Amino acid sequence: MRSEFSAFWSLALQISPQSLCFSTMLALGDYEHIIWDWNGTLLNDCELCVDVMNGILTRRSMPRLSIDDYRANFNFPVRDYYEWLGFHEDDTFEDVSHEFIDGMTLRKLEPPLHHGVAKLLRQLHDQLVDQVILSAHKQDTLEVIVQHYGISHYFDHIIGLDNIYAEGKTENGLAHFATLPHEPHEILLIGDTLHDAEVAKAMEVDCLLVAHGHQSEERLKQAGYPIIHSFDQIDIHGAQSITH
Repeated sequence: MRSEFSAFWSLALQISPQSLCFSTMLALGDYEHIIWDWNGTLLNDCELCVDVMNGILTRRSMPRLSIDDYRANFNFPVRDYYEWLGFHEDDTFEDVSHEFIDGMTLRKLEPPLHHGVAKLLRQLHDQLVDQVILSAHKQDTLEVIVQHYGISHYFDHIIGLDNIYAEGKTENGLAHFATLPHEPHEILLIGDTLHDAEVAKAMEVDCLLVAHGHQSEERLKQAGYPIIHSFDQIDIHGAQSITH
């Protein structure tokens, strides 16, 4: 079941950027529980991912990757993305997966949070909105990184994976949803990929996509959910009912 706000939001998207900003303000005030993706959504790590992968490609004398190419082709399951890069054998997939994760782990504290993240999380926390992280990042590393940025206290749960292949996010989302007292229309998932949209659809909750992460706006449009370009477009102060 979709919320009344979702229909209003879809209409606002067809009117103007100003309507988008206004409707987004209303949305976050109406949700009881917000599920955040981590990589690309809260953490600005797209350039780091490309840099680490380019190191792997260079060592194998393979063509390097641009940011635009990456955002146009990165996908879940990540095996499909690796095949697009030119890695086709299972043993190569295993090797590259470990090499990539090792490179990312060494530099895990380099990327910054996206602009406005800390302020937005604090505002939602102050309004008693439940917040969790649902990520395809490995659990133990995820907890260390979130703690490093000083924002872990804003989240009721930090939910990562037990593998390095980004497999199981949907299942974790459904398991988390089963523990919640909220109706689907009271829950919003915010992410930066089509996979996040798939997770939201599986959970039957509302979804907001941000086009500042790992997939381009053109690709995100395929999901049919509202899209923003930065958290500057969100202002939860004075959030009111959608009838205003």
